[in-house]
Amino acid sequence: MTYFETAWAWLGELPALGLYLVLAWLAYVLGLSLWIILQKREPVATLSWVMSLALLPYVGFLIYFLLGPQKIQRQRLRRGRSRSGLEQFSAPNGDKPECLELARLGQATTGLPPSSATSAQWLVDGHAKYEALLSAIADARHHVHLEYYIWAPDKTGLRLRDALVDRAREGIQVRLLLDAVGAGGMRRRHLRPLLDAGAEIGWFHPTKFRPFTRPWLNLRSHRKVVVVDGRVGFVGGINVTDEENEALRPDAFRDLHLRMEGPVVRSLQLVFVEDWVYAAGCDPRAFGEAGYWPQVEDGPIGAQVLVSGPDSSWEAIHRLQVAAIHEARRRVWLVSPYFVPGEAARMALTSAALGGLDTRLLVPRRSDSRLATLAARSYFDELLKAGVKVYEYGPRMLHTKALLVDEDLCIVGSANFDHRSFRLNFEISAMLRDQGSCQALERLLGGEFDQAERVRVDRPMGLWRHRLPEAFARLLSPLL
Repeated sequence: MTYFETAWAWLGELPALGLYLVLAWLAYVLGLSLWIILQKREPVATLSWVMSLALLPYVGFLIYFLLGPQKIQRQRLRRGRSRSGLEQFSAPNGDKPECLELARLGQATTGLPPSSATSAQWLVDGHAKYEALLSAIADARHHVHLEYYIWAPDKTGLRLRDALVDRAREGIQVRLLLDAVGAGGMRRRHLRPLLDAGAEIGWFHPTKFRPFTRPWLNLRSHRKVVVVDGRVGFVGGINVTDEENEALRPDAFRDLHLRMEGPVVRSLQLVFVEDWVYAAGCDPRAFGEAGYWPQVEDGPIGAQVLVSGPDSSWEAIHRLQVAAIHEARRRVWLVSPYFVPGEAARMALTSAALGGLDTRLLVPRRSDSRLATLAARSYFDELLKAGVKVYEYGPRMLHTKALLVDEDLCIVGSANFDHRSFRLNFEISAMLRDQGSCQALERLLGGEFDQAERVRVDRPMGLWRHRLPEAFARLLSPLL
């Protein structure tokens, strides 16, 4: 058969080949669509993924395989809670029924009961947080436990590493749990001094690819937790990096952290231990000794630790924030670097504003994600029409994550007000019921609102520069 005869025969098969391709595409779309639909997630997110898979044959499957939603089973780790005494329910300070309702909601969705703190100190920006952390590390007598999303091998990161090395050499137990993606810049040479000093290092969800196994590439630990001797705890939004140290960089992120003492630190300890056992695969009974769970007196500050992640379908931090907004009677102040609210959160914010409450939203003028900035702005019109006062903070990147409700309730931690924090990331926040702490936070946030630019109801909205980019970013918001 000549070359031309072979080519002609091959062209004659093209209609059949096209039919096979169409049938393969239909089978691909149908099979993956059923897989996604059976996960019973929000219809908008489900349709977004189905359309993405249909428009990107096979490539869409790879994207979903790597970045699509996943669930993790970690209930077996809860068995260690009874040893720490945290199964006992203790009502928070105050006698208002809504206090008890929020506390019970927090316990039901996280397993962590309401507690108390003897002190709660706001740490504004990285330098104040790092100095307080270095002081606590220097005073450690039994152990130092740290869990971070980002720990960079720069001046700030290496200074804190060296402080841990010194304590480990003196016999203090040091355990450092790092997210494998966020702290990916930390190489073995950076961590070798810690290992040589006797410290233990764990990695959360290492990016390993195994045949027929979905990697947890998109499920990160975004938590920032430090526990020293079971008595002093740190939680908030500040990572360990020069990027958040205003003493080294004038353009460092604007951020907020919280230092606490008292019984509530036991909840922070438990969160760390569960994450460490999960990541390192060790026996939780190794943390049963009394040195990890010291007995401390109750404090005057009502406090409760909130956690959420893909190991639970309750979206605890999201649920508690929405419930707190509905509880508000006078004001709702929300600060978030990434603002991509779901329907329940938008309804709560607009209802608060329509009801005459002082409802404010503070976001960065430009975040470090152009897509997230555009997505946030796509919600401004609805919020502004309802009466929400929207502010954009600059020129520094705003990285604070805080919710202040009325005079005595606030929630501060690592969780942004977006889909990723509510559903994909492992997050942690602290909920305080205390007028003194809330008054101090009010002064801090009030100063930031004063420095921010308030968004007008009739803000300029050019078609190509504003409307279309924001609309497309909003379309992708369920995937952010």
